[in-house]
Amino acid sequence: MKIIRGFNNTPESARGCVVTLGNYDGVHRGHQTVLARLAEKAKHLAAPLVVMCFEPTPREFFEGEKAPARLSNFREKAQLLAAQGIDYLLLQRFSERFASLPAEAFIEQVLVAKLAVKAVVVGDDFRFGAGRQGDVAMLRQMGAQYGFEVLDTQTVAADNARISSTAVREKLAAGELAEAEELLGRPYSIEGRVVHGDKIGRQLGFPTANIGFARHRLPLLGVYAVRLWNVAGCEAPLAAVANLGTRPAVNGLELRLEVHVLNWQGDLYGQRLRVEFVEFIRAEQKFDGLEALKAAIADDIQRANNIFN
Repeated sequence: MKIIRGFNNTPESARGCVVTLGNYDGVHRGHQTVLARLAEKAKHLAAPLVVMCFEPTPREFFEGEKAPARLSNFREKAQLLAAQGIDYLLLQRFSERFASLPAEAFIEQVLVAKLAVKAVVVGDDFRFGAGRQGDVAMLRQMGAQYGFEVLDTQTVAADNARISSTAVREKLAAGELAEAEELLGRPYSIEGRVVHGDKIGRQLGFPTANIGFARHRLPLLGVYAVRLWNVAGCEAPLAAVANLGTRPAVNGLELRLEVHVLNWQGDLYGQRLRVEFVEFIRAEQKFDGLEALKAAIADDIQRANNIFN
């Protein structure tokens, strides 16, 4: 999969494409249904597959800190989309100028002039353009005028509820990881590189790997049993316990993801690892002194061992 940064940089090889547009946050099962239909149409038309995403997301642009936390950062999203067989990921900067582009102008200037689309595949609730004035009906009308087809996909449901990024966030925030996995089609995970931290865990007798991640907010917080993937020299994932939050027990302010690997010793610094969340253990909390904190960590480790055993 190749990444195109801005529709003005669209290469000739990506023109005449089948395209879908959206945030694709988390690339959950609902997204996967849209992408499967995209692939089917692209194959039929012998056309390249293009996914157009926005950075920042429209909600982040308009709502700022009130916008929901992302399920995946850009790197993770790109990896998930590549696994779906996409040819091009078109990353469009969502700016004041772009946000003010009328829906009709977006179709004419972007979909027709820049991408020369053969087909557009969107969800049945898709809205676009300034003031969200564009919808599937407008796409169909202008598609007939400019010669491209429009396909909308029906809502994908699980347990009679719509699969959406919002639903996944709600399950993660509630510690319902199995339910979130059902909606995602895979366990929820976070990737990042191991960086140097405060080494407080080591001082307490529980060394941790501080995993950096390119996000200001996350959809889940607390202590979890996790699996640690991509450790150098380890073909299988390592069982671990993770604390994700601001660490109120040590008066922390910065959001951290710290992982203690169970029954294992080694150097993880500099490695890019994937933390797969298995089961919620408890919420973050403040303790009366370091001894109480040490006792709580020991209990977390015991509970994680029980989960994996």
